[in-house]
Amino acid sequence: MKQALFLLLDEFADWEGAYLSSTLNQSEFWTVKTISVEKKVVSLGGFSVLLDYVIGSEPKDYDLLVMIGANSWGNSSAELLKFVEEAFNKGIVIAAICGAVDYLAKNGFLNDHKHTGNFVDSWKNYEFYTSADNYLKKQAVKDGQLVTANGTAPLEFTELVLDLIAFDTPENIEKMMFMNRYGFYNYCEKYGNPF
Repeated sequence: MKQALFLLLDEFADWEGAYLSSTLNQSEFWTVKTISVEKKVVSLGGFSVLLDYVIGSEPKDYDLLVMIGANSWGNSSAELLKFVEEAFNKGIVIAAICGAVDYLAKNGFLNDHKHTGNFVDSWKNYEFYTSADNYLKKQAVKDGQLVTANGTAPLEFTELVLDLIAFDTPENIEKMMFMNRYGFYNYCEKYGNPF
């Protein structure tokens, strides 16, 4: 079974990973676990989450790292930086949205990838960010083993991640995303009743 680790910091944005985590977790081929720098975090929506792993206790083999946006990505934890760096070095598929992309920019992880985020101008003073030419004004961008998205793009983010990990056929992924975007009745009109 493949494993996705969702990296959640305190004040994480509940909605940014909800479509992706629920889709993965309902598959017989994937399992979803959570990880952070502390044992408990609270979302922007007030949900308290007890994490499966504190960084350093995670399994060494996992297939996907999903970094969810939060108000606390200014985190200067050496353990967090080392964990993210190791994921890049191992070639693990990494997906980052909103504030998590800011963290990647600040620490130089985006320099070899086409990418997007909330606002490239907010990164101009980041010492290790040197790739503004690779920034694309898109909701979400997939390049190599990396998916980036701005905070208003949970659906586009989910779609690109599912595509990158070959979760299902492109046609089935498109159908799933169509239902999430346009609702059940529009889905039925286009594709027929799924039940």
